[in-house]
Order: sequence, then C-alpha cells, then structure tokens
Amino acid sequence: MNTSFHSYSPSRAQESTNAIERLYIAMRHLFNRGFYKPMGVSGETLREALLALRPEIYGSINEDKVELNGLLYVKERLPKGIEECRFVNLTSEEGYQAANFEVIIPKKRRRNCYRIDDEQMNIEITRGRSEIYDILTHLTFMYMEAEKIRKRVQLEEDDSIKRDWEKIEAFAKKEVLTEKERNVAISHLAFVLGRSFQEVSNAYSNFTTEETPDALVKFIYGLGNISLQEALENKKREINFSPVLREQIGHHIHSTFWAYQIKKWIHQKNLFERPLHIISANMHSVMNTLFAKQVLQGLYPDSTKMDLFELLSDDSNTVLRKDIKQYALKNGMSQIEDSSRSHIDVQIFDTLKIPNLSFVDPKKAPVILVMDYAFGEQAYGAMDELLKPFKAPNETVFYMNIASISIMGKAGILEGEKGDIMIPNAHIFEGSSGNYPFVNELKTEDFKDSGIETCEGSMITVLGTSLQNRDLLQFFYESTWRAIGLEMEGAHYQKAIQAASKIRRSIQEGVKVRYAYYASDNPLQTGSTLASGGLGTTGVKPTYTITEKILEQILN
Repeated sequence: MNTSFHSYSPSRAQESTNAIERLYIAMRHLFNRGFYKPMGVSGETLREALLALRPEIYGSINEDKVELNGLLYVKERLPKGIEECRFVNLTSEEGYQAANFEVIIPKKRRRNCYRIDDEQMNIEITRGRSEIYDILTHLTFMYMEAEKIRKRVQLEEDDSIKRDWEKIEAFAKKEVLTEKERNVAISHLAFVLGRSFQEVSNAYSNFTTEETPDALVKFIYGLGNISLQEALENKKREINFSPVLREQIGHHIHSTFWAYQIKKWIHQKNLFERPLHIISANMHSVMNTLFAKQVLQGLYPDSTKMDLFELLSDDSNTVLRKDIKQYALKNGMSQIEDSSRSHIDVQIFDTLKIPNLSFVDPKKAPVILVMDYAFGEQAYGAMDELLKPFKAPNETVFYMNIASISIMGKAGILEGEKGDIMIPNAHIFEGSSGNYPFVNELKTEDFKDSGIETCEGSMITVLGTSLQNRDLLQFFYESTWRAIGLEMEGAHYQKAIQAASKIRRSIQEGVKVRYAYYASDNPLQTGSTLASGGLGTTGVKPTYTITEKILEQILN
C-alpha cells in the first residue's frame, strides 16, 4: 500500500469545506439569475472558491503553468469544440435533436450536446443539479487555464501577440501535421503552457484520437483564441440557463417517465408478483456473468471465467460481446432502451428462462432488473420513482415485490489502492447533516478468498468528485468519521430506499440492501487521481467478483 499520505490540517479542511459551500451557493445563485459571464464579476466567486479549494483533479490550478491532465479530464467530459465557443447554453430537452442539429456526446459523459453555430454550444441537462454543478466546475477550470495561456502570449505594453502563438495558430488550422511540424508545434506549446518539451510531448499522445491526431494543438489554440478575443475585442464569454431548464430542474420529469416505462413493461409481462431484485451496475457485468461461459466455453475451453471477462473487456472483442448479448436476449434477458433522456438503460433478466438455473417454486424465481449508473443527485429521483407503486391504465395500483436492492460501481478509495473493494456500512452526505447507516448484506468475509484487498466502513457521498482536495479527504479519513472512500450516489439511493420502505410503505421495510464499490482512484495518492488515467484491466477482477457475489446471494 502506498503510504504517501499527509496528516490533514484542520484549518485547511475547514477552508476547503467553506470553499465548496461558496461554490454551490454561487452556482445556485447564477442558475436562478439565468446567465453569467464566467470571467467577469459574476463568475469571480466561482474562480476564487476553486483557487481556494485546489481540487486534486485539477492539479496545478494555482500555478502559472497549465494543468494538462486536468484539461484532458474535462475535455473528455465536455462536448468536442466547446473550447471554440463564446456562448454555452444549458438547456432542458427542448427538441434540438428533431431540428436536425448534430448530436455531440462527450467521450466520458452521457449527455446530448449541440453545436448551434460557430460561437454557441448547447448542453442538454436531464440528470439534475449534479450535472449542472459538474459542467460549471469544469468550465470554470477550463476558462482559468485559458487565461494562463493568454497571459503568456499577450504582451502587456502594446497588446501584441508573441511569435509562438502565431506559429500555434498556423499549426492549429492545418488538417494534419507532419512529424517534423508536430515537434515544432510541441516546442511552441511548451513555452505557451509553461511545461517542458517532454511533458507536452506526452500530453500530445494522450490528447490524440483517431479522428483528431493533433487534438492538443487545436484544443489549446481554441482555448487561447477565445480568451484573447475577450481581452482584445471585448467579446465576452457567457453561460446561459434556458427558462425551461430553470422551471423543470428538481421535478424528476425524466425519472418519472423512465420509471413508468419500466414498470409498465414489468406489468405487461405479468412479473409484478415475482421477487424483483434491483441492481445498479454497468450494462455488461451481470449479462456476462450469467452467459459468457455458456457462449464462449467452446471457443476457449481452457479459460477460467475471469479470463473470459478480461477477454471481453478488450475493446477489440466487439464480436464476442455481440454474440453474448444476442444469446442473452434469446435466453431470459430483455433490454429496455432509455427513451426518457435519463441516459439510464435497463436490462431485465427472467431467471426462469436462463439455461442451467432451476427453482423449486417457479413463482419465487427471481426477476433481476439491472439499471445503468445514475449521476449524483439523479440517483435519488430514479430510485424514488422506480420504487413507487404502478398505476395501470384502468387505475388499478400494483406494488412491486422488491426483494433486494444492490448498488455496485467504482469510487475513490481513501484506505487502499486502485482495484481494491470497499464495503460501506453508512453513507455520509457531504455538506449536510444527512447520514444513512444501514445493514449491508455484503461483508468483507465474502471476498476473503478473492485475492482482492477489501475494507469496510463509512463512505462519503460527495457533491462532486472534481471538487475534492487532499485536506478535506484526509479529514474524513483520519477523523472519527473513519471514511474509507467517496462516491456520488450512495446517500441519494439510500434516501430513496428509506423513504419508500419507512415512510411511503411502497416496499417492504426489511428489503435487503447491498453496496459494494471497487476503487477507481485514490485521491490521497499523487499520481492516482481520476485525472491520471483509467483503471484498464485492473477493474475487471473486482467488478466481476462483486457481481458474482451479488448474484450468488440473489439466486440462493
């Protein structure tokens, strides 16, 4: 275990807490106002709070040099081309897709975005306030880095532009650079970014995509160009919130329609009386655990199940993944594609139809509902609506027979390393007095023979992973909270479950809950934050180990 931790400073932890509080108050105020200029007076509070907070994910935000890992992280979560836009509009689902605008979906966030013209990008918000906070935080960081670029290329005495920027502009406007041109571009970028040639060269490779081999030079030029336009031509950047979005936010509009479609399907298939087990997970681990060996054992007779899972995680094996999905759809799995814009797909497994499974009483054979990951506060709306009774067209009310709810996913760990497993016994809601203790059906003993380090304790449900810094997390880790990790949905899920079981009485009070997370990063370790890169195959074993344990408890 890496032990490069440092003891937290109570004053720094409190300062960080206050900074997060200021950020969210400011973002709510600006949202209610309807628009703001991120580099003007109205955006100053966000910029100052972010500088005071110094989030780990944004690395060298407080230094003169440009933070390349942080920029790559936000680039992959914002729509392509946003660095070239002066105007960013956050909207609800308002019909842009029907108007034949091209849908732009960021690489690592499921959100629909539309390039309206050369200057404007619209981002569709369907997942609640957490999504708005996430976007505004990333935009604030991106604009602050753009200002660093501008200050390095604009001479104060006469507003002239340095030669390095003119060269970067010429390279950015070319379709593809030769190897020699690329090295020259990296040399000029190194000066503008305040980084070494080697650092920029490494970043160049990380930014490169098959579609855009010279993405870094184009991205940096887009950022700096808009910043220069604001300084030299008074063309202000502006962020707007549509009136429809401001009216709809917080009302579960998308989650209500999403949950209704699912319950309607279950009702039509006469599955309401069978025990229903809900699992929040990705769209492949349960399917592969149930069917991969049946489909692939002929092709790979000497491979273990874990070997097959690692094989399927390779992006090049799309044909194998397709074969498993087609087999699953013929043997008990149904897929409900999301049409609500919630971006939460659903798979339903009727275990009576799955080969090699048998049950003494067919009426008690489990039905497994796998819902894709929610995002932050969206988890409350989705689970809250799903657990409500279903009112059929004839006004008859049906209560689902919820037997268990399992939440699995990835989270930041404070007591271990990437790939470890965390078993929470409580969720602490950051920034509020809300905390949710519960009896977890999963225990550390369940994983003792897995060969994976496992820890148990409370977990922090944070307002946004991009806002966490080392002092604040060290406080949660070393104080009497004894937190083992952080994630964004746990408290929201548990809040909905407790409301349904203890207040609304729409599900039985003793419903079994399971929570397990595998570590995607350790924000207390240098080089192990989310911005330092993905898990690769490290996440395969813990993902499937947790999945197998959940299914084992459900099927037994």
